[in-house]
Amino acid sequence: MPDDPRGPSLPEGAFRGKTAFVTGGGTGLGLAVSRRFGALGANVVVASRDPAHHRAIAKDGARDGYAVHAVVMDVTDPSQVRAAMRGAADRFGGLHVLVNNAAGNFVRPSLLLAPKAFALVIDVALTGVFTASREAARATSEAGGGAIVNVSAPYASTGKPGVVHSACAKAGVEAMTRTLAAEWASLGIRVNAVSPGPFESEGAADRLWPSPEMEAHVRGEIPLGRFGRASEVADVIAWLASDRAAWVTGSVVVVDGGWSLPKPMLDGVEKVRRRRRE
Repeated sequence: MPDDPRGPSLPEGAFRGKTAFVTGGGTGLGLAVSRRFGALGANVVVASRDPAHHRAIAKDGARDGYAVHAVVMDVTDPSQVRAAMRGAADRFGGLHVLVNNAAGNFVRPSLLLAPKAFALVIDVALTGVFTASREAARATSEAGGGAIVNVSAPYASTGKPGVVHSACAKAGVEAMTRTLAAEWASLGIRVNAVSPGPFESEGAADRLWPSPEMEAHVRGEIPLGRFGRASEVADVIAWLASDRAAWVTGSVVVVDGGWSLPKPMLDGVEKVRRRRRE
């Protein structure tokens, strides 16, 4: 499916003069988010463990005329996170937005999930979010305030077989979102989360629906009948970080095509019509 042709939903230059830090910002959803902030005028700081992941966004920035600063960083290492946040603020004269996108997920039945694998996902997708948020809050408060947007998942509140590690991490992220929103409002920092359902992504496909049969099954669970686009989720993230959402904090916005809604008792309305005719 092609990228969303409508482009950014915010006005041109909405983030001009501001710096956005995106963890895991070189691939998948993170890349779409980085591109969106760049297109809206932001200086984009992309952080991930693998420098190869920075090539696409660096090329985009050079072509489209926005600043890109790539940082090799592991969110599980507080010293690396601190140095990366400070370096970004020093380089661009302040830090204004953090998108906590880095995470880890794969499908594994709970009885086959090794404790070390569970702990690793918690370390990246929950503890790493807190570490990055804390360091970003220190930098953004010095810049007069800013916004943090966390990436959650619908099963944080509903549960989902096969992803207990990720579900526990994301549930913690949603609790953290609300708690820090209340605590940091006095610092001028808004904290929100977006909770995307299945969207087009090569990495997600490999880990979460690796076969055509599984892909068809997941698509069949989405009431709107299709996977989302990473650009559609990125639009919501950019809006939450923008001045247009200045009175929004502590919210979790679900963007999933209805995937997390209760499944219908009937498939469409034709069965109801037939019953009435009988």
